[in-house]
Formats: sequence, C-alpha cells, structure tokens
Amino acid sequence: MTTDASDRAGVTASGTPGRGTTRALLGTLAAGAAVSSALGLYARLHVPTGRTLTTLGFTDLLHMKAWLTTAALVLAAGQVLSALRLYGRLGGRRRGSSGPPAAPAPAWVHRLHRSGGALAVLLTLPVAFQCAWSLGFGTYSLRVLVHSVLGCVLYGVFVAKMLALRLRRPPAWLIPWLGGSLVLALVGLWVTSSLWFFSHGGAGY
Repeated sequence: MTTDASDRAGVTASGTPGRGTTRALLGTLAAGAAVSSALGLYARLHVPTGRTLTTLGFTDLLHMKAWLTTAALVLAAGQVLSALRLYGRLGGRRRGSSGPPAAPAPAWVHRLHRSGGALAVLLTLPVAFQCAWSLGFGTYSLRVLVHSVLGCVLYGVFVAKMLALRLRRPPAWLIPWLGGSLVLALVGLWVTSSLWFFSHGGAGY
C-alpha cells in the first residue's frame, strides 16, 4: 500500500484522520494527563510546609489566592468571548441564516485572545505553587478535594491545549473542547476557593 502526501500529513484520502494524526492526538492527551498526575502526586506526597514565600502585596496567602483566581476568571471570560468571535459565533451571521458570511475576526482579537490566555495562566502560577508547596493536596472535605483535583487538571489541560495548537491537522473539535475544559476547570477552582472565601467573610481554605 502506498502513502500519499495527504496521508503523511496525517489525513487519509477519504478525509479521515490518518495514523500519524491519531498518534499525535493520543500523545497530546497523554502528555496533559501526565502533567496532571505528576502535580497531583507531588502535592499529595509532599509534606505541606504551611509557610508563605510571598503574598505579592496582599494581606495574606488566602487573600492572594482568592483575588488572583478571581482576576484569572475575569480574563477567562474574555477568552470565551474572543474565542466565540474567532469561530464566527459573535459579530456575524449565524449558521443557517440568510445574509453574507461573518467577516474574519480582526487581528486585535487574535492578539487579545493569546495575551489574555497567557496572563490568566500566569496569574494562577503563584496560587498553584503556594497550594502545592504550602497547603498540599487537601482531602479533608469534598469541596477541598474537588479544588485540589481541579488544580491539577487545569495545568494538564493547558499543556494539552498548547501541544494541540502545534498539531498539523487537529480534529475540529479538539481546540474548542480543550479551551472549554480549561475555562470550566478555572470556574470550578474559583467556586471551590474564592467564592467560598468571599462568602464566608475571608475565612477558610
């Protein structure tokens, strides 16, 4: 059996993903799962120090966690809106409706999407480090357990998405699915930490 150029690029003559694309996709998802697992193992096996290296100007560690996660969530909302524009779901004709097709998103939307996503992840890094190093993988309540799991999942999904963006021919569903999962993980983190913190007068983990 011969292999043409389209198959070498990861797509068969019938238009379905080739073996190369399938392997790359599985490798991408496996890398994300490995990152999540490694973070979970470290946070679980590491003995929490209970110390705070920095609060970045906030009054204490819990305030830093709550406000940085909230800022990241706001940026994530911008990610959702800019992604909808990039995929033609905002500012253009809906599928099946009459009229001209949606105009391509302007360049600044692309820049906003990339920079907003990078900044959102950067804001979570001090929180993640302090959670894993100072507090550890909490299991003493369902809320804290869910929070700990989502914290690990967030970075695994992020790594998978960054790798998926470099695939030559990713499935059409992959990037939106990973992006949506990333936002949902961040929402879950905020609900199980920042929302709890604010609604309980600044008390608790």
